[in-house]
Amino acid sequence: MQEVFPERSNLLKLARTRMPYGKYAGVLLVDLPEPYLVWMNQEGYPGGELGDLLRCMYEVKVNGLEYLFDPLR
Repeated sequence: MQEVFPERSNLLKLARTRMPYGKYAGVLLVDLPEPYLVWMNQEGYPGGELGDLLRCMYEVKVNGLEYLFDPLR
């Protein structure tokens, strides 16, 4: 399995990418609620880049690393 901890290059992408569908359509990935990301981690992520970004955002949230995005807001 690929490493999902955020790399510098992914931080900006996470801060600017919006969820494209579902209950949180239009919400920035960085603003997705942790319970939603925990649910998605249990149910399975979508394929492709979106899935990779969501996995990364899950790791950020569960490890309390949201402060990394403060300079990007």
